[in-house]
Amino acid sequence: MRLPVLVCLVAIGALCAPAASAASRVLVQTRNYDIAGNSGAALIEAMDSKGPKHGFTTRAIAQTAYTVNWDFDTGQDNGFCRLRRANGTLNLFYTYPRVASATTPALRKRWNRFFAGVRAHEETHGRIARQMMQATEKSITGLRLADDPFCYKTRSEAQRRIRDVFAEYEARQNAFDASQHRDGGHVEHLIAALMGKP
Repeated sequence: MRLPVLVCLVAIGALCAPAASAASRVLVQTRNYDIAGNSGAALIEAMDSKGPKHGFTTRAIAQTAYTVNWDFDTGQDNGFCRLRRANGTLNLFYTYPRVASATTPALRKRWNRFFAGVRAHEETHGRIARQMMQATEKSITGLRLADDPFCYKTRSEAQRRIRDVFAEYEARQNAFDASQHRDGGHVEHLIAALMGKP
């Protein structure tokens, strides 16, 4: 599960500059919430009551949240408005359950398999978000428009491209979740294995 936010910041430049450059960085934070239980079913119940919120009334097992910030400036160059710099920041926030109670060796083994699957699922969301940043860089690098003396059109076009890439990759995130959470899907199998069901 993931929660995205997109923000564009604009700085206006007045001097000529070299060709536009785009760069992004990724900042990652991991948070945990503690659960307790002496069976797989008890751990599932604990995650259902203590996990990160998913909507108004439900909770998720784990969550990938992210914010995307783009900071760019523009300037005139030989009659063109050029996007001179575009720096993106992807802030990734992972939230995972952590077993805080003693467990039997058999339950611990099932938990470790379950948690590895949960982590892989959330890290795939993170990987799709990183791909989004790379695609955004590619879409705005070298952007320049003629007849734009105050660079309004250029900044608007950069923001449009950023929104379009964001929407495309959000669709990929949703498709991934749909395949993982469908009946009989990967998440259902993880939960069943934690509960010791065949």
